[in-house]
This record gives sequence, structure tokens and C-alpha cells, in this order.
Amino acid sequence: MKIIVLSGGSGKRLWPLSNVSRSKQFLKILRNPNNELHSMAQRMWTQLKTVKLQDSCFIATSRAQVDIIQNQLGPNTPLIIEPSRRDTFPAIALACSYLYSEVKVDLEEVICVLPVDQFVEEEFFYQIKGLESLIIETGADLALLGVRPTQPDERFGYIIPKVLGKKDCNYLHVNSFIEKPNLILAEKLVKQNALWNCGVFAFKLKHMISCISNEKWPLAYDKMIEIFEKLPKTSFDYKVVEKTEKMIVVPYDSEWQDLGTWNSLTEQLDTSVLGKGFISPDSKNTHLINELNLPITILGLSNVVVAASPDGILVSEKGASPRIKQFMKNNNERPMYEEKRWGWYKVLDYTLFEKGDSVLTKKIGIHAGKNLSYQTHKKRSEVWTIISGSGEFALDGDIIQIKAGDVLKIPVGAKHAIKAITDVELIEVQRGSELIEEDIQRLLLSWEDIEKHCRKV
Repeated sequence: MKIIVLSGGSGKRLWPLSNVSRSKQFLKILRNPNNELHSMAQRMWTQLKTVKLQDSCFIATSRAQVDIIQNQLGPNTPLIIEPSRRDTFPAIALACSYLYSEVKVDLEEVICVLPVDQFVEEEFFYQIKGLESLIIETGADLALLGVRPTQPDERFGYIIPKVLGKKDCNYLHVNSFIEKPNLILAEKLVKQNALWNCGVFAFKLKHMISCISNEKWPLAYDKMIEIFEKLPKTSFDYKVVEKTEKMIVVPYDSEWQDLGTWNSLTEQLDTSVLGKGFISPDSKNTHLINELNLPITILGLSNVVVAASPDGILVSEKGASPRIKQFMKNNNERPMYEEKRWGWYKVLDYTLFEKGDSVLTKKIGIHAGKNLSYQTHKKRSEVWTIISGSGEFALDGDIIQIKAGDVLKIPVGAKHAIKAITDVELIEVQRGSELIEEDIQRLLLSWEDIEKHCRKV
């Protein structure tokens, strides 16, 4: 069995901590068994390894999330990169074309698709392993995992089995689906033992290849990439699931949480304060998540979430927090904090002057042993001030040793890179006519290649 893990998301439901490059699954606000902060993506990746499924996994994601995935899950994480966001049907079709034409997976092999951002226990993944044998035994075209509802809920879609009320069967045949019913209907569905649709699908590769062929899309991955941005935005549920006749569902009875809103996410936190700040004792069921270096104090406010990051500050009553998505739907501002394959950066200030020049100030962290690419810029100069750590700095063919206190000047057009020997933090001040990520021409990526083209001074 091969597993496709879908890692998407616009990063707007958990603003301001999440953004287009750091969606909710990458927020390090949960605790692992070693009491270290980790993300939902790291939690799931560890669970997949524990149940011996990780080696069969491929993560389908956008270009904007490649660096943060490699940072959190490792540089060799198998990725299938989508050129743009086109919803779940094109994403799964692209991933299947990759498995079919590049990995040469057999058409009879079972493929399982699951989202990266679910909060579950290991039992969830053992049941996923069982979907493979059920597909083979039953001859079903599609097998789903359905969660037993703990209460009526309007946020989820429901799977309606053909035999309602039958609880002790290993699987049930699927009758129909109801997408996000109102509370009255949800209560009725729960009493009938309907299941929440948690977005887990299993099928033989040939089933999806047939669906791709019916759309007259190319089966070769390289050809699919060429047309991907022109494909219609369509969900897998609508295009495949709701049109499949031979379909079964396996009930899942253990813990499952969709941590997609601030009120649901804060229920899983083991502390009411993350970061600098204080909440008064008379503030009940209130949480503070603060990524800024400034303390935040909350007095006399109950049932409230306060979240602060370089992207902004949210103060919301918990029940109202899901509404942030509609307020942020037209927000296209650049992220002020990003995790990269080499570390992270945080935007500290941006100033636009009357004559057209602008100045952008960043704080950058580079992990020991990692390096920035050998690159050049056409529209800006940079000044780097090393705050802490030591490393090597390449500038126009020369490599020098650098340490805390050093100031490094990079003229417009100069070729430059840096490698951290120990963890390095620096302040970068960019000045130019256009301070955008597109003004980067990467010449060499690995430090080994950079050393071959430079001399140590």
C-alpha cells in the first residue's frame, strides 16, 4: 500500500500564526512525549513511523510549503509538488500520476489518501493499514474511514451507511453523503449511527487512473504538471466519492479531532499561555499564544483566545474565532514569518521612502550545518550583522570565517551565501527598488558546490 498525505491549506483559519507557507499543520504548539513543542505534521509523521507506514508515504503539497516540510520532517521527505492550488481532485490525480508513471506502482496496488492535519491516536493508522485487505477482500472500488460522532456537529460531512444502526460489523456499505447539515439534521444523523467523513479514502491505483482517463487528462506526471494550473478546482468528494457505487466505510471509534479553529485547537493545549504573557486568575477558559518578543497581559476576559505573531494580532471570543477565515479571504500580504529548509526568518520592519526606495529588516536564524544558497539580487543591496554563532561567508568567489559582531556588506549583483557552523542569528537589512522574493537568482544550493567555485581566504 502507498499513502498520499495531503498537505494544503491557505493558512487563514488560524491567522495570525498561520499563513500561506505555514498552515495550521505546521504550528508548533502541541507537546510530544519529550515535552517539546511540535506540530500536527510532526506528530502525524512520527505516528506513521511508529506503525511502520512512513516508508510508504508521499506528501502532496504546494511549492510554498516545501521548505517548512523539509525543515520539520527532514530534507529527504518524499514530496509530490503541486504547481498551484487546485483542490483535492486535481491534487490526488497528480499524485497518482506520479506513482503510476514515475514510481511505477502496480495498478492493483492499494492507495490510501489522508489529510495531514488530523489529531488522532495511533489506532487510527492501524485501521488505515486494514483498509488495504478490505479493498482486496470486498472488491470495493473505494473504502472510507468514518469517525463515530461524539456529538452532533455542523462542521463535518456525514457518511450514511446502507444499514443504519448496525454497529458490530467490521465495515458497512455506503448509501449516501450529507455535507455539513444543520444542527437538527446532525442530531438525527447521530442517532442513526451515521459517521463523520474524515477525508480518508483507499482505492486501487487502477480506479484513479480510470478517473484520470475519463477526464482525458494525461497519465504521465510530467505532462500532468504542464496542464495542472489549467485544471478545474474540484473536490475529490464531489468528483469521485459521490459517484462511486461499490463503496464501503470502516467505523473508527477512538479519538479524532479536527483542530482547524482556535476554539478546537486550544482544547488540546496543555497550558493557557504559550510565549511571553500573563492571564489573570479571573479569566476563565482563556488562552494566549504569543510569538512576539513583547509581553501580552489579559485581565478579566473569559472564553477568549489571543494570538500574536509578526503577521498580526487576533483577539476573539472563542466561539467567534472561526469567522476569521472570512475576514482574511482577501488578505494577500506576504508572510512576516517563514520556516525554511535552513532555518527561519522574521520580518521586523518595512519602510517605503518617497523616492521609491524601500528598506526591509529581517531577523534570520540558520541551523548549524545548514546554508543559504549562493545567490545574487539585481534590485537590492544587503547588510548582514551577525548577532550570534559562527560560520562561513561566501562573497564573489571568496570564503571567510564569520562570528558574532561581524558586519557583512553585499552590494547589488554580488554573489553571496552563508553557512552556519554553530546556530547563527543575524539581522539582514535590504535596501532597493523592489524587495521581493522573486529578486533572487540562485546559482548553487549545496555548500560543497559553493566551496568548489570559491576559495577560502
